[in-house]
Amino acid sequence: MDDATVSIEKQQCAAALRQHLQAAKRLRLQANREPAAAAKRLRLREWQAGRLARTHADLLASPRFGVAAQFFLSDLYGPKDFSSRDEEVERILPLLIRMLPVSALRTVALAVEVDALSEELDSAMVAELERAGMLERIDEDAYAAAYRAVGCRAERERQVTLIRQTGEALDRVARKPLLSTMLRLMRGPAQLAGLGELHEFLDRGFNAFRCMGPAGEFLDAIDGKERALLARLFAAADDPFV
Repeated sequence: MDDATVSIEKQQCAAALRQHLQAAKRLRLQANREPAAAAKRLRLREWQAGRLARTHADLLASPRFGVAAQFFLSDLYGPKDFSSRDEEVERILPLLIRMLPVSALRTVALAVEVDALSEELDSAMVAELERAGMLERIDEDAYAAAYRAVGCRAERERQVTLIRQTGEALDRVARKPLLSTMLRLMRGPAQLAGLGELHEFLDRGFNAFRCMGPAGEFLDAIDGKERALLARLFAAADDPFV
C-alpha cells in the first residue's frame, strides 16, 4: 500500500471517528444528565451484560476463546462507560493519525461506532422499559417486549455486523508483531500523557486476539448466536433467550 493510499485511508478513518465520537458524546450527555438517568442506563446495561454472559458462556469458559470473549463482553458489548477512552481519542486524534497504522486506527474507529450505536439503542430501550413500568425489574419477557417495541431492526443488525468487523480488525492488528512492541513501549508514556484508557483498550484487544490465534471460529460463534437471537426476538418466539 503506497503512502498516498495510506493517507487517504487514515483520513477516512479520522472522519468516521470524529462523527461517531460526537454522536456518542451527545447520547452519553443525555443519558447522564442527572444521577437517576445514569442509574437507569446502567441498570439496562448490567442486565444486557448478564444476558451476553449467559448466551456466550461456552466461549467464556473456553481455554482458547475465554480471554477474547471477556474482552468482547467488557470492552465492546458490556456495561462499561467509554467516556474517558473516547475523550482521549478526540483530544489527540491528529497525533493518532500520525502514529497509528491504518489497521489500529480502523479498529478504534469501529469500536467507537459500536459505542455510539449502542448508546442510541440503549437510550431507546430505557425509554420503552420505563414507559412499560419494567425498568426497575427487567426480565426476559420485559426485555423482549421492549426490544420489539423499539424496533430498529436494521440498526440491530448493523450492531452485530460492527461487532464482527471490530473483531476482524483486531485479528488483523494482532498479526502485526511490530505493533506489539509499540504498545509495550507506549505503556508508560501513555499513562503519563493521560491516554491510559485508549492504550489499555488496544493492548487488551491485541493480547486477547494474539493469544487466541485465528479468530474466524470465535467470530462465527458470536455472530451466529446474536443473529439467531435477534431473529427470535423480532419473531416473538417462545423462550427466545434459550
